[in-house]
Amino acid sequence: MQDLRMLMPHSKADTKMDRKDKLFVINEVCEMKNCNKCIYFEAKKKQDLYMWLSNSPHGPSAKFLVQNIHTLAELKMTGNCLKGSRPLLSFDPVFDELPHYALLKELLIQIFSTPRYHPKSQPLVDHVFTFTILDNRIWFRNFQIIEEDAALVEIGPRFVLNLIKIFQGSFGGPTLYENPHYQSPNMHRRVIRSITAAKYREKQQVKDVQKLRKKEPKTILPHDPTADVFVIPAEEKPVEIQWVKPEPKVDLTSRKRRIYKRHRKLQQKNNRGSAK
Repeated sequence: MQDLRMLMPHSKADTKMDRKDKLFVINEVCEMKNCNKCIYFEAKKKQDLYMWLSNSPHGPSAKFLVQNIHTLAELKMTGNCLKGSRPLLSFDPVFDELPHYALLKELLIQIFSTPRYHPKSQPLVDHVFTFTILDNRIWFRNFQIIEEDAALVEIGPRFVLNLIKIFQGSFGGPTLYENPHYQSPNMHRRVIRSITAAKYREKQQVKDVQKLRKKEPKTILPHDPTADVFVIPAEEKPVEIQWVKPEPKVDLTSRKRRIYKRHRKLQQKNNRGSAK
């Protein structure tokens, strides 16, 4: 949210809203702030983030599930732009083909484009916001425009908007469009858990089958007489009976030690005799 506020100099922040309050209260906050466009972030279960884009107070409004969020501090890209400068808005050609995307395009233009002669804006255009449609989702990217060769270098942040519903009113009202490809995060986590549980059950079934096979009595097959056709019998060696007691093995190391001790004693006696 802070990254979006930095990118939009015409934004006005407000305090956090109580969860018990209804969303229609935001229209009153917009009226007090003298705003006719609103971005509202709604967090659920400390892991799911939803974003509302609304035209206050008459509508329409759209609800998105925000996925794959990467902030400026996290990305650390090489791109940079002047704070408060005006952005260019680049849209995918698919936005002009379908009516609900055309409505979202107009809503995004009115929200993300900086008003003309806004006091907090700079009269420069040095970055571009791109909105690309891929896999039935809107991918947001922010690029710096390099003056030398008009190349693009990403600045950040980046996120993906998964459309849920488009309402006629502001934060409610009749549903104009509902995304048939949308899957709630709870359902997605449930599917992942069911897949892992199925893998675990399959492993347990394989182990049970192996245990049952080990407990089964082994079937003894009858001897096949043709199995020993090519087996060559080994030569039978005659049994030799040894009548003479074998000589004991001589330990050469101990024998050498004894000879060395005798030789040393003789040397000591000779040295004593010569000393006298």
